[in-house]
Amino acid sequence: MRSLPDPGFAGDDGGVDPAVSAALEAYDAALEARAPDPHDHTLAVLQDARVLVPVVAVLSEVAYDEAGLAHDKTSDMAAVLLTGRDGRTALLAFTGSASLTAWDPAARPVPVPLRQAAQAAIQDGAAALVLDLAGPVQFVIEEDDLASLAAGHRLVRVEGGWGWAADVQ
Repeated sequence: MRSLPDPGFAGDDGGVDPAVSAALEAYDAALEARAPDPHDHTLAVLQDARVLVPVVAVLSEVAYDEAGLAHDKTSDMAAVLLTGRDGRTALLAFTGSASLTAWDPAARPVPVPLRQAAQAAIQDGAAALVLDLAGPVQFVIEEDDLASLAAGHRLVRVEGGWGWAADVQ
């Protein structure tokens, strides 16, 4: 009998962590009120969160029958990269199954820590990680933040703002 490794999210029902939901709602409210940029505070809350990276079936080979009609022969599962207007790519992730399903009901969720999603984005050559593309609150992690998160650093409050610190264990 085969045994699958525990992904570390036993009992996960696909819901959004209340702390993550509160942070994203506060982020959205601050943006609406044109308050000082709440991005770093929100990212500090999100950095330890579980996210769902969607994987979708991608046709890799087509077979044609005698009538010339195409039929799926083989397909692969792949994470989803989005290309922005500026040509940069972003890996998609969702804070919960409701947002993922609103985006694509056929996508399969893969639960991972946000840090692992950031690592996957970097490995795929993406310039950003976009959370909750379908809402309720979209959040983007890019550039130095994406690289620091992927490297395992922690965003911490420092005198005068926020900074990345090596995660010493």
